[in-house]
Amino acid sequence: MRVRAGALKGQRLDAPGGSATRPTADRVRIACLDALEPYLGGGPFLDLFAGSGGIGIEALSRGAPSAVFVERDHLALRALYQNLARLDLTARAAVIRGDAARAVAGLAREGRRFAAVFLDPPYASVDAAPALTAVALGAALLPGAVVVVQHGSKAPLEAAPGALTAWRSRRFGETTLTFFRGPA
Repeated sequence: MRVRAGALKGQRLDAPGGSATRPTADRVRIACLDALEPYLGGGPFLDLFAGSGGIGIEALSRGAPSAVFVERDHLALRALYQNLARLDLTARAAVIRGDAARAVAGLAREGRRFAAVFLDPPYASVDAAPALTAVALGAALLPGAVVVVQHGSKAPLEAAPGALTAWRSRRFGETTLTFFRGPA
């Protein structure tokens, strides 16, 4: 896996061993970040269920000023920390080990706000809905923020969870990206 665009284009990314995480396919990652690129310079990026950090690192490479990565799997965290250190991104990145929904609530309480949020929960995970609900409350979003959820194509999402409004969906076989806008 490599960074596909931006200042870090071509840099290799470590992936965790085991089957607990599933790296986002290159074509899905490229489509997601191409759509998000106009929003990346507008504020921090939040990568939930970050795995080894491929999406958030790509966002940093393409101009996001900073990123917060949330992950709880220890193998994925090891790969994430290695990627951030090797690419000299530790000053622009924060890593939270733990539950995504709790992390979003904690970030909101701290007054942290994000211009773009990416959620890639394991497709069968019970953690997906609470994490999207926490983001959809809007307390951790900058005005006009964009939220992208990667999910199984056979498991469509609500059209308007909380403060979010769906505006685009792209299907890649068994994977779908659903794009939401936050409140202005």
